Amino acid sequence: MKYTSEEVMEYIREENIKFVRLAFCDVYGRQRNIAILADELGRAFEFGIAFDASAIDGFGGDVRSDLFLHPDPATLTQLPWRPRDGGVAHMFCDITHPDGTPFGGDTRHILRQTVRDAEKAGYAFRIGSEIEFYLFRQDENGEPTKIPYDNAGYMDIAPADRGENVRREICLTLERMGILPEASHHESGPGQNEIDFRHADPLTAADNAVTFQAVVRTIAAQYGLWADFSPRPLSDKDGSGMHINLSASAPVIADPIPHLVAGLMDRIPAMTLFLNPTENSYERLGRDKAPGFVAWSRENRSRLIRIPAAAEPFRRLELRSPDPSANPYLAFALVLRAGMEGLAQQKQPPAPTDDTLPAGALPLPRTRAEAVRAALDSDFIRMHLPERIIRAYCR
Repeated sequence: MKYTSEEVMEYIREENIKFVRLAFCDVYGRQRNIAILADELGRAFEFGIAFDASAIDGFGGDVRSDLFLHPDPATLTQLPWRPRDGGVAHMFCDITHPDGTPFGGDTRHILRQTVRDAEKAGYAFRIGSEIEFYLFRQDENGEPTKIPYDNAGYMDIAPADRGENVRREICLTLERMGILPEASHHESGPGQNEIDFRHADPLTAADNAVTFQAVVRTIAAQYGLWADFSPRPLSDKDGSGMHINLSASAPVIADPIPHLVAGLMDRIPAMTLFLNPTENSYERLGRDKAPGFVAWSRENRSRLIRIPAAAEPFRRLELRSPDPSANPYLAFALVLRAGMEGLAQQKQPPAPTDDTLPAGALPLPRTRAEAVRAALDSDFIRMHLPERIIRAYCR
């Protein structure tokens, strides 16, 4: 349900909410928040809540560090793991300067503007993410170890799959928060799990991806476990991806999928830094079905882009290179921009490579340093991302 600010105020009163978490992300996609008393919510809606941005990664230094959080009432949810009476609500926020202008480091705003530009062009996008993670045991002091919670394999069942109850609690918690998981299962690595989401509009999909990581970490901690979203936490086991499923409708274009594929293939080298931002990301790419080359397929799961078998209403492409260390707002924004370019120019992809990879296939950046150079050399990146974001990722 999408709330207005008036409905939020009524909900807060009726449900006896005492605290409201105003959530936002730094430029790298790590969620931050300020908790205010419910009585302060009217002021937050009207004027925003000031905060010191000087210590937030990518937000700048000590000079001109005052920024304001403006809660988005459409994102209201109650945190199910907090007490019901005197509970805690949560909303994502827009970030502005004191004069009300949008803050350039607000990646949620970047995605929102991208969606608006798509709508002006007549395009409507839907995104569903598939996010993988590991569950590790904690030591006697509550510190994370690298000991997997189980030694199960792909789609194993209990008792080998010890993560079954954890995933069940995660899915039920997400459902209570209005986020609808589509499926969950054990992945290939020991202690590795995956939960998939139904398609949603891009901004909601990104909000859900950020919320998902917080929920997984919270539920895992309740089981005495550590949830690890790094791209390759165990050097000799499968890495974790954040596969992006993308569909679109476009005027006069009967089948937008080929144009989306072509747009993404053209721009993926420049985008890779933002889809795979850490050094650890490049220990995953090119191994264990994670793509290493710019190629697409109708079935091959080791390709950059795959077209999953699905009935027409659910037809989509799956971009398989992104990993969970990416900021979903930036990742989705760049994916949409590349897709929009493919649609506008009606680009055509090369032939699919369902079996062998053709000679001369362009490799994805193999190191973070290569990805930085590709981003810095790209007019596409400079056109669609603020200099502040580019500097933060390239330093």
